[in-house]
Amino acid sequence: MLHTVNKSPFERTSLDTCLRLAKKGSAILLIEDGVIAAVKGTAESAKIEGAVGNHPIYVLGPDLKARALPEDQVIDGVKVVDYAGFVDLAEEHGAHNAWL
Repeated sequence: MLHTVNKSPFERTSLDTCLRLAKKGSAILLIEDGVIAAVKGTAESAKIEGAVGNHPIYVLGPDLKARALPEDQVIDGVKVVDYAGFVDLAEEHGAHNAWL
């Protein structure tokens, strides 16, 4: 299953809920304001750092760019994808759960 999180972890608990309920091995894609969770050195970084061992985690590059967040500040183990990569993930995983 592909899980998408589109809210900032500083604004909503969507990321917490996703990480708690997603089955091990399920892919997580951070989009829109959810990309803030992928940045190193924040109060929320430990959540993603701890999750990369249990889930493949991706972040949408164009959404990072739109928020002026540099790719070199993305947490180690998180893969940056473009829109085509988003489509590939959706096709690969079939089922999708959007955490709003």
